[in-house]
Amino acid sequence: MSLSLAGFSLVMLSRAAAPLVAQGGATVVGTVVLHDRGDQTAEDLGQAVVWLESASPAAVNPTPVSMAIQDKQFIPHLLVVPMGSSVTFPNHDSFKHNVFSLSEPGPFDLGLYSRGDGKSARFDKPGLIRVYCNVHATMSGFVLVVPTPWASQVTGDGTFLLKDVPPGNYTLHAWHERAKEETQPLTVPAAGMTGLKVELDASGYHFRPHLNKYNQPYSTTGRRY
Repeated sequence: MSLSLAGFSLVMLSRAAAPLVAQGGATVVGTVVLHDRGDQTAEDLGQAVVWLESASPAAVNPTPVSMAIQDKQFIPHLLVVPMGSSVTFPNHDSFKHNVFSLSEPGPFDLGLYSRGDGKSARFDKPGLIRVYCNVHATMSGFVLVVPTPWASQVTGDGTFLLKDVPPGNYTLHAWHERAKEETQPLTVPAAGMTGLKVELDASGYHFRPHLNKYNQPYSTTGRRY
């Protein structure tokens, strides 16, 4: 069976031969392919995320996690967290940072703070949080807040695994920072699913500099670090 939408295709190559049940749920296994310009396939597959969303609210377990600041980078570059989670941004650099986001699901501004400090933000709405530093224009990170326990950041070879999925009807979401988020209805049988192939199109991506927390271009004068 093959289902397709513009920029996204979902192919069910096979069903599990035996039930893949863990703690009362099925296992969904698949692969993401991220197409770049021309016939090339993108190498940054580890930044893709796949998740299932049910029409009925699903219980999630918020958890405290960390996105560190080191060498003018956010580490890790991407976090996937359930709704209600708090993210701490510890500063490991020898100079100050000001972590902020203007993203509608969870805008925040942690202010300027020094090495050894770590401030937090809590995210209660689903959606993509684009994280920046108001001091350093090159710094960027992502916090993807999901309303579901069935989410997986893709591995470097493009594979993903969703565990403990109750049989039923879902919406499959696929996202990458350089590709449009795509969705597709998906029915998960009690036996689970293997061989799903998800294709995302990053060929139209163009880098655009972001603005500072005042929604203005970054200043290039007077910068000491």
